Order: sequence, then structure tokens, then C-alpha cells
Amino acid sequence: MPCLASSDRYSIHLPDGHRFPIAKYELIREQLLWQGIARPEDIYDPGFCAEEDILRVHTAEYWGKVKELRLSPAEVRRLGLPQSPDLVRRSLSSAAGTVQSALKALRDGIGLSLAGGTHHAFADRGEGFCVLNDLAISAARLLHQGQARQVLIVDLDVHQGDGTASIFRDEPRVFTFSMHAGANYPLRKEQSDLDIELPLGMPDEAYLQTLQDTLPGLLERVQPDFVFYQAGVDVLATDKLGKLALTPAGCRQRDELVLGLCHRLGLPVAVSMGGGYSERLADIVNAHCQTFAVAYELWG
Repeated sequence: MPCLASSDRYSIHLPDGHRFPIAKYELIREQLLWQGIARPEDIYDPGFCAEEDILRVHTAEYWGKVKELRLSPAEVRRLGLPQSPDLVRRSLSSAAGTVQSALKALRDGIGLSLAGGTHHAFADRGEGFCVLNDLAISAARLLHQGQARQVLIVDLDVHQGDGTASIFRDEPRVFTFSMHAGANYPLRKEQSDLDIELPLGMPDEAYLQTLQDTLPGLLERVQPDFVFYQAGVDVLATDKLGKLALTPAGCRQRDELVLGLCHRLGLPVAVSMGGGYSERLADIVNAHCQTFAVAYELWG
């Protein structure tokens, strides 16, 4: 049975009108329980990420500025979130959620984090609502501990996983795959091991065909023994920042394709949520809950 990392620390106070939908974390957990997808005993608090795991990926200078609230006004603007002690705790706990999900996946085949996917965080800076790169921190820890030989990061957020690509540019044991809207944030793209830039407005059929034409062959070529899946739901047509045109059904089929392949091949997979910025909060919550529902159907 899948385990879900979740914490009350994920929800912090943001200024009125802030475009980051911080309420989603609590609502997703509540809906998973209300729908009977998850049981209370499936949900656990992952605690805080160890500093040694952070410093395997992020520079000591950057991490020092984050934890001591010394980010400059320009750095805060680039991050898009106001610095605060609560943001530090949230970032530590979110990163821990992906680390612990990876460890659960080694044991159970899958681990689920009700946060994470903060792929715009670089080694020396945060960007795009991303303070610490939980994907990179978790992958680096698995490699350091000898718990994985070859990692594949499947990043299907609508925005390129630029921070992750930069961090692992010279690390052959981590293959970064990002399939994203081309003419979208970030303006300056990094070079993943495989980037697929999608045209704006791409609908379900074309999106799913592109993924189907790519992922099975990629798994055969890379031969990973661990997969991280960044399952951003900002691919939805309703998303304010996304610029693709997937329906909720198409988003679910995407999850079924990725998680179904991992399940059939016996590949442990850690799932993190990534972005979602639809006008209606319910659209974001429902799409994320679909991802976790698919995981329960396969591994439950």
C-alpha cells in the first residue's frame, strides 16, 4: 500500500492575492481521505531534510542565506515567495517528503509526496517558487548511499526542469528528461539530457502520443534502477501559467502511462506534485488527486 508524505508545514501564510495556490496541500490530503483513496494510516510526516543531504546539491553560501533569511530583495523577487522562518521549515519538510518517498519506493515500489517537485531551484539560487531542489537532493542521496546506480528523472511539469538539468549536467548517473511547453517560463532554458519542447495549446491526443513514443524507449536506453516522477498538473488547459491544453482525463492518462510503465517493469518510483495554477483551486486538487489515485490502483 502506498505511503504519502504530508505535513501541516507545507501550508504557510502568503500575502493576499499571491498567485501560488498554497491551500492545495491541505486540500489534497483532505480529499484523498474523503474519497477513500488513502487511509489515515497511509499518511506520515516526513520531518526535516538533513543538512548534509542539502549540501550535496546546494552551495553552502546559498543554503546559509536561505536559513538565515539573508536573501537579497532581487533574490526574493526571483524566488517569488517572501522569505520567512516558515518558508525555511516548509522547504526542509518538502525536501524531506521526497527523500522519504524515495526510501519508501525502494521498499514498496512507490513513494508519494504531497508536495515537492521544486525543479527550478539551482545549486546556488532559488527561482519560480522553488527554494530547495527536492528531486536533486533525493537523487544525490540515493547515489551517495549506494541505493541506486542509475536514476531517471521524468519531469512532466509544463515548465522545464531547468534547475535539475543544471545540477546534474555533469552527472552521468542521473538522466534528466523534461517534456514541457517550449515558449514558456523559464525564458532561458537549460540543457536536460533529453528535452522535448511542445507547441502551445497541445491537446490530449498529441501530448499522449509524444509521451508514448518517447518514454518506453528511453527506459530501455537509460536502464534506470530508480525513477523520480515530477507530476505537475499545470499541463491542464485551465492553467493560468501553462499554455498547454490537456483535459483532466488526459492528465490522468499521462499518469497511467508513466506509473504503469514503472509498475510493469518493477522500477521503484517516487512521485512529487510539481506545479498547478488553474483559476479554480478544485481543478488543481482534483488533478493531483488523480495522480495519487492511479498510484493506489496500481500498487494498492
